[in-house]
Formats: sequence, C-alpha cells, structure tokens
Amino acid sequence: MRDNLLLAPKESNVSGKVTKIAIAQGDGIGPEIMKATLKIMKAAGAKIETEAMEIGEQVYLSGNSSGITPEAWDAIARNKVILKAPITTPQGKGYKSLNVTLRKSLGLFANVRPVSALHPYVKTNFPEMDVVVVRENEEDLYAGIEHRQTEDVVQCLKLITRPGCEKIVRYAFEYAKAYGRKKVTCMVKDNIMKLTDGLFHTVFKEIAIEYPEIESESQIIDIGSAKLAASPQKYDVIVTSNLYGDIVSDIVAEIAGSVGMAGSCNIGKNVAMFEAIHGSAPDIAGKKIANPSGLLNAAVMMLTHIGQAAVADKIKNAWLATLEAGMHTADIFQENLSTKKVNTEEFADEIIARLGESPQQLPVSSLIKGTGTIEIPEYKRENSDKELVGVDVFIDWKGNDPQTIGKGLNEIKSHNLKLKMITNRGVKVFPTGLKETYCTDHWRCRFVAQDANVKTKEPLYLGIEFDQVIALLSKLHQNEFDIIKTENLYEFNGQRGFSLGQGE
Repeated sequence: MRDNLLLAPKESNVSGKVTKIAIAQGDGIGPEIMKATLKIMKAAGAKIETEAMEIGEQVYLSGNSSGITPEAWDAIARNKVILKAPITTPQGKGYKSLNVTLRKSLGLFANVRPVSALHPYVKTNFPEMDVVVVRENEEDLYAGIEHRQTEDVVQCLKLITRPGCEKIVRYAFEYAKAYGRKKVTCMVKDNIMKLTDGLFHTVFKEIAIEYPEIESESQIIDIGSAKLAASPQKYDVIVTSNLYGDIVSDIVAEIAGSVGMAGSCNIGKNVAMFEAIHGSAPDIAGKKIANPSGLLNAAVMMLTHIGQAAVADKIKNAWLATLEAGMHTADIFQENLSTKKVNTEEFADEIIARLGESPQQLPVSSLIKGTGTIEIPEYKRENSDKELVGVDVFIDWKGNDPQTIGKGLNEIKSHNLKLKMITNRGVKVFPTGLKETYCTDHWRCRFVAQDANVKTKEPLYLGIEFDQVIALLSKLHQNEFDIIKTENLYEFNGQRGFSLGQGE
C-alpha cells in the first residue's frame, strides 16, 4: 500500500498535468464555502478539473436512504480524489451518516487533522500549539452496529481489528517521520476495555519500537484529553481510535481558536477525500457570512496530495497574510484587532488579492518540503490455535432477583455444560453479588465445561464442542428462557479471548 499524503516534491506535478477531482457542494453553508474555495484555487493556478456529484440531504429527501446516488459513486471511481463540503447528518434517528459511509466504503482508513494556532489573529490561549490528530477512520463504535435487545437495553458493538490498528499506528509514525515531528502520543482506554483498546495499545507499542528516533508515549483518553486541553503545546502527533479521535480533534481545533478553521483529509489505498471538520451550519446558510477557511485548508491538503504543493503554499500563505491584515469573517472578528468584517465572498477576494504574498508574523507555509511518500505494508495475518471453551447466553428476563434466574438456569443440565456466572450490565450478580447492584432485563449467563477448574487465580477453561452449545440453547428454549443473543468464548494460543465479569 503506497499513499501519497501531503508529501512533495517526490510526487510533484512538474509536468503541469491537470488532475480531475470530484466535488460535493454539500448542505447548509456548503455551496457558499465551496464556491469561495474553488474561486481561490482557480486564481492561484491550481491545475484541476472538477466534476460535480450529488450527495447529502437532498438525496436523502428524495428517498435514497444512503444519501449518495449511483452516479456519484461513478464520479468517485473516475476521479479518485474528492473535495467535499459539509453534509447534514440526521441526529438520533433516521439515515446513516454519509460521511461514515464514504470513509468506510472507500477504505479511507486515516483521518488526518492538523491544527496550529493563529495567534493573535484568531483568539486562543495557546499561541504555541501545533498538533496533528491521526484518527482511525473505519471501525470502532463507528461501525454503527446497534441492536435493541430487550425492553430496556440497546447495544452498540465496538469493533477493533489488528489490521486496522497496524495501518493507523504506522501511518502516524510515518507521518511524523516525513514531517520531522518529534513525538507520537497514543490515547486509549485499555484500563477498562482491555481487549479492544488493549489491542490498539499493544500494536502501538510494537510499532513504536521500529521508530527509535521518534518519542512515543501512551495516555488514558480521559486524562489525556484533559491534559491536551490544558497544555496542547506539549503534544505533537496524536494517534487514536475513531470515536476518541473525533472528539479529540474537535477539542484541538476549538482551543486553537475555532472548529470552523480546520480542514482534514481522509486517506486510503486508492481514494482520498478532503473536507472541513465542521458541520453544515444550517442556521447561517444563505447569509453569506460563513468562514470558508476549513474547506480551504482541506483544499490546500488536497493540492499537496496531488503534487501541487507550490500552489498549496501559495494559497496557504495568502490566507495567512489575509488574517494578518485583519480581514476577518464574523466568527473570528475581534473589535480591537480586526481591520474589517468581511463576508464569505469578500474573504475569498481578499485572499486572491494577496496571492504571492507571505505572512510577516505567522509561520510561512512550506508544504513543498515534505520528504516523499508514506508506505503502509500489506497486513499479514498470523494464524492462532483457536479453541471454543464456553458460551455467553444473553437472556431477556423481567424479574429482578438474580438468585431466582440463577437457580432456574442451574437446573438446566445439558451435555456437560454448567452455569459459571450471571452478570447484569457487566457486573457479576450470581452466584454472589451485592443487593445494591441495579438489574435491568438483560442478563449475561456464562456456561463452561462442567469439570472446568474455576478456583485458580486465572480460571481454567476446558475445550468444548459447538454441538454442546446448540444443545444448551435448545434446552434453554424448551424451558422458556428468552434467548436474545449468544457470544462464543474462545481461547487463542491458550490466552483468554474474552473479558471477565466485573467482580468475577
């Protein structure tokens, strides 16, 4: 896998070849900021040819639940590069997020969000911050696999894979290496989610060894986010999973001055998509006051990606010079510092007027100094000895006494399987538990081999056959237990591949 992300001059467009890109106008303020962005790129001499595609709110409303037309998929396949304005995503109900659909369907595994302070022209308490968040983009809770299982309980599956972890962690270190960054920080919550976040952390430590010239550290996501918000200047590159990365990158952008200023890129093996990190802001749509900086910064990243880093620098430096001149949209306007409050179109014109200039106070953009390409090796799976050692049976039961359901399940005798424990919302409530533990109608009942030794510090599980699980489920059904799902319990190379119950 070879991805040319933001790196030049090895892939520089020295031939002047025109690159075709797919354009999504977006919803809300999307069309306004896209118009401004394209106008600036054209004035700067970007060698691009655009093809419009229809995605987003109007496609949803037409009855297409995916939010994207077949013609748009075709446009993406032809162009391989997408510049996308914000899309409206229904909240709490309705259609799936088109942003997530695009990222996952196209294999855009890396979401890269660089944020640096623009002090004093954009107000911030952290004038020295310069942070890049590298966010895993395809899995985690954003897999969007949810079920209502009982009257009281819904679930969302958190999926973390080794190939997903390896790709994103290596990408973070390769990015740091290419851009002369000094440190990569991994943020996880593996003190609680020991298998999923534990895998991410394990892979991080494995890969970090291969980059001894780059400092590496790991932090628990909650305290890490707090430290990031208090002292962002102490961070350089942050790598984390999908949900954490979404939250952390917004924190970084906001404390730098404004979420509306930051752009991002989504990089895969064959396709790349560039977008602002902010939403569609329907409350100000059509008022011509939106700040196009987020999408413009995404376009700068796109130009670097397609080998037009010189044009990207030209635009970025003109943008910085415009900020220094005090030509500010309403969202960043400061009474005692700004020179003029400008609308979306005026802001674009001010940038165009400064093409060829460089900032005097803010750091000059030098994207052309990137060192080449980022290479991610293909994933090689290592085979493990996998053995079935039990099953978790989830039961919908409306009672509230764990001893009652436990007694009933203990009476089930099926093919040498026995009830080991019952948990409710993850907490062990049978055979022993506390009366203070609140129980809902969702009971996880763990069955293991009858003669397994469970008295050791780390319980010993014996192998069973799948036919025993089938027979157990049949017996439970015959005894009118309402089975809502099962999870088989496996050991891999003799190591437990499932979590213990809280209090087990």
